[in-house]
Amino acid sequence: MKIESSKGFAFLKKLDEVANKKRNYIVKSEAETDPRYGFYPFERPVDVYISYGLIPLDKPPGPTSHEVVAWIKKMFGVSKAGHGGTLEPKP
Repeated sequence: MKIESSKGFAFLKKLDEVANKKRNYIVKSEAETDPRYGFYPFERPVDVYISYGLIPLDKPPGPTSHEVVAWIKKMFGVSKAGHGGTLEPKP
């Protein structure tokens, strides 16, 4: 299998395209990845994103950070959720 046709390389090329970059890659070796250890980004199931993902959130003034976390848990049907940093809007 040529590296140009691999799924991992296709993902790198897509990132370059989005970032408007043109790069040359040197491949030292190729190896298959055991599917038990993750997914290619374009093939990751939605439930995995929900279980292990991040939700960028622009919290409006009013509700507390605790309330917003409770809403997220209810909306996505998860038992654990939290926030990093502050969810308070800029003054």
